Amino acid sequence: MPDSKRLLVEISDDVLRITINRPEKRNALSMGLLDELGAALNSHRETPIKCVLLTGAGDRAFAAGGDLKELDAIRSKSAARVMSERGHAALDAIRYFPVPVIGALNGLALGGGAELAMACDIRIAAAHAELGLIQAQLNVTTAWGGGIDLINAVGNSAALAILCSGRRIDAQEALRLCLYEAVCPADDDFRVFSENFLQGYLSKSVNVLRSYKATAAVRRRTLQDELSETARLGFVSAWVHEDHWAAAARALKK
Repeated sequence: MPDSKRLLVEISDDVLRITINRPEKRNALSMGLLDELGAALNSHRETPIKCVLLTGAGDRAFAAGGDLKELDAIRSKSAARVMSERGHAALDAIRYFPVPVIGALNGLALGGGAELAMACDIRIAAAHAELGLIQAQLNVTTAWGGGIDLINAVGNSAALAILCSGRRIDAQEALRLCLYEAVCPADDDFRVFSENFLQGYLSKSVNVLRSYKATAAVRRRTLQDELSETARLGFVSAWVHEDHWAAAARALKK
């Protein structure tokens, strides 16, 4: 079962609510936490719920990337591949969960955190919640399928521009790109906003929600299966390159 200190899991009002609970580390994603997240979702596949709400603790970060100190110890191609496969498996538990998974971005979603956000079926966000697949800034590529999810969401051209630039996308641009379904007004309470957003799903039959999710998941799985090995090979090659180590060393100093 999940470690309640870093991953909070509860069921209420037909919703599985999962909160990443490392606010002091801007909800950074350790591999152990990702394992727990995947396990929590997989243990509730048959639970009679209508949707999942995934968010982060605090108001600064949804998940501001992977745990850099932990990841810096991964130095070989084989270890990089295992890390990629392990994180991808955790995010697959979101992609293919039987009901919609709504990512409630309470703050920054960067790097691996952006991949986590993109694994969700639907994203809503606080006004200050930036989304950044910023891996290119560290001279590496997406490890856990997030780049493929972005291609699925916005198409090849727009996704390639976003991924190669490694830039952050503010809430209003993300809304225009349909990466966010809704953005909470700056002066409103994001928790209340999130609960109100859920009502549009909770008023529907679970059979309807499961059917639509199953259809959407087939498309996502097809694209992931088609592209994941190419993406993983590119990630592993970039990860062990000296350009990545130099950029990672600069990031760790900060």
